[in-house]
Amino acid sequence: MSLYSVDKLISEARQLATEYRRTTGNPLPGISGEIARYDAIRLLDLAAAENGVSYDAVGNGQRKGKRIQIKGRVIQDDNVRGLRIGQVKSEQEWDSIVLVLLDCKHEPFELYEAERDEIVGSENDTVSRSNKRGAMTMARFKVIAHLVWTREDGLMEDSLWATDNSI
Repeated sequence: MSLYSVDKLISEARQLATEYRRTTGNPLPGISGEIARYDAIRLLDLAAAENGVSYDAVGNGQRKGKRIQIKGRVIQDDNVRGLRIGQVKSEQEWDSIVLVLLDCKHEPFELYEAERDEIVGSENDTVSRSNKRGAMTMARFKVIAHLVWTREDGLMEDSLWATDNSI
């Protein structure tokens, strides 16, 4: 049994990453991804996936059984343009991607989710159009994704994204 809780360790990691960036001007490698995974799992009612699979979490509740990749990006005032969400491997097994946007203190402020068919389509392959290595821009991802959580409003209701074709 560990001496520290994961909540406490993530809190310390947020502070360390923030101080490291403030002191060196550079991000602390790898930390934003771990914090993003923790936040997505906590905020969207997900369960961490087993090690060695091509996704980070499995959904519960309204996402039950969904295999989810989690990407994270820290948004600093000086790095908003041209950010990429990282490599999207369309040959691997996953059902959706969640993008966790973190502020300069590594706290989440928005989460977006896009379904696999929105990202990798047979005729409209968003990944291929983004670049050869599969790294989609954050701006492109936000266009095709749905906002699923905000710091101000919490979890977004499905009804916000449902379209009423009877109008």
